[in-house]
Amino acid sequence: MKIVRVIARLNVGGPAKHVVWLTHGLQGPKYESILIAGTVPPEEDDMGYFATETGVTPVFLPEMSREISTKDALTVWKLYQLLRRERPDIVHTHTAKAGTVGRLAGLLYRWLTPAALLGRPRKCRFVHTYHGHIFHSYYGPLKTRLFLLIEKMLARLATDRIVVISQQQRREIHEEFGVGRARQFAVIPLGLDTRRFAEWQTRSRDFREELKLKPGDVLIGIVGRLTEVKNHQLFLEAAALWRKTFPKHPSGASVWFAVIGDGHLKTPLTEQARALGLSECVKFVGSRRDLDHIYPALDIVALTSRNEGTPLTLIEAMANARPVISTAVGGVVDLLGQPLALQTDAPFVVRDRGVSVSSGDASEFAAGLDHLVTEAGLRREIGERGLQFVTTQYSKERLLEDIKVLYADLLKEK
Repeated sequence: MKIVRVIARLNVGGPAKHVVWLTHGLQGPKYESILIAGTVPPEEDDMGYFATETGVTPVFLPEMSREISTKDALTVWKLYQLLRRERPDIVHTHTAKAGTVGRLAGLLYRWLTPAALLGRPRKCRFVHTYHGHIFHSYYGPLKTRLFLLIEKMLARLATDRIVVISQQQRREIHEEFGVGRARQFAVIPLGLDTRRFAEWQTRSRDFREELKLKPGDVLIGIVGRLTEVKNHQLFLEAAALWRKTFPKHPSGASVWFAVIGDGHLKTPLTEQARALGLSECVKFVGSRRDLDHIYPALDIVALTSRNEGTPLTLIEAMANARPVISTAVGGVVDLLGQPLALQTDAPFVVRDRGVSVSSGDASEFAAGLDHLVTEAGLRREIGERGLQFVTTQYSKERLLEDIKVLYADLLKEK
C-alpha cells in the first residue's frame, strides 16, 4: 500500500507531529509512505527538525503555504504531477489548506486519464483529517462562508473518508456546519509517543531552577503558538484578575505564570502583560524543544483557545500527570471527561480529568485557576486520572492500528 500524505506546513503544533508519526509508522514490507509539506512562514517556528529526528524526509513544495495565494494553482499542478509519478493507493490530506490543494490535485489525478472516458478513473482513495477547523474564530464572515462552501464541495466530490479526532468535532463539523455525509466520517483520536514522558517525575527540577522558583511555588503554564486562535490574551486577563481577586496562595507561596511558545503576537502580548501589571510574575520563555522537561515542572497547564480539535498540548500535559484547565471548545470536553458528581454552583466545571470554563470568560478562568491553585489534592487526583486515560487511549501504537484498519477497509470498498 502506497500512501501520499500532505500537510500545508510543519510548524510547531500537534498536526506536524501527527503526520510525522504516521509517515514513520507506515513504512516497511506492507506500506510505503511519502510526506509532502509546504513552507513555514518566517513568523512561525519550523518543526522540520522533528521529522529529521524521527527518520522522516519530507518532500517540500515551496509554493504551498497556509494562506490563499496565486501560487496555489502551481501547487495543485505539482501535486498532480507527483501523484502521477508515485501512483498512490491512498492520498491523505491534513489541515485546511493541504486538504484543498491536495484533494483538487487528487481529482485531476483520478479523472485525467483516457480510461476515465470509459468510466474507469484511476483507483485511488482520498482521506482528509480535520485536526481542527476554520469555520469560526479564524476569519471574517465572508471568507469563512467561502471556506465552508469549498469544504462542502470537496467532501462531496473528492473525499472518501473524513477523519475527525473526537466525537464533539464530528458533531460540530457534520451536524452544525453540514460538511459531508454521516457515512464518510471516522473518529480516530490522536496518538502520541507516551514513552517520551514515561519518567516525568525525574524531570521537574530543571525548568523550575531556570525560572528561579522556590520549592513551594505554584507554576501555571500555557503551551502553544502565540496566535489569535489560541487567545493568550485571555490567559493574561485571567492571571491579572486572579491576582486582584485571589492575591495569595493559602500556604503563602508565590504563584507564577509561564508562556511557552512563540509567534507573531509575542510583542503585543508582552505589552499587554506589562499594562496589566504582570511583568514580575509572567515569564515569556519562547518556543522550546525540551517539553519533556517543561511539562513536569508545571503545577497547572492552561489552554485558552477559541477553537480546537483535540489539543495535543492537553494530552501531553496529561501524559505528565499534570492537571489542566481549558476553555470548553471543540474536542476539549471529550478529553476532560464527565463532570464530577460533587459539582457545585461554581462558574467553572470540575471534570474527571480537568477543569473546563466558558470560552472568552476571564472571570470564570480566574475562578477555575484559583480552585486548582488552592486544592493541591484535587490537582493530584486529576493528574493521575489524566495519566491513566492518556496511557490507555492515546498511544501512538493505537493511532497507527486505527489508521491501518481505516485504509484497509477503504481499499476493499467498491
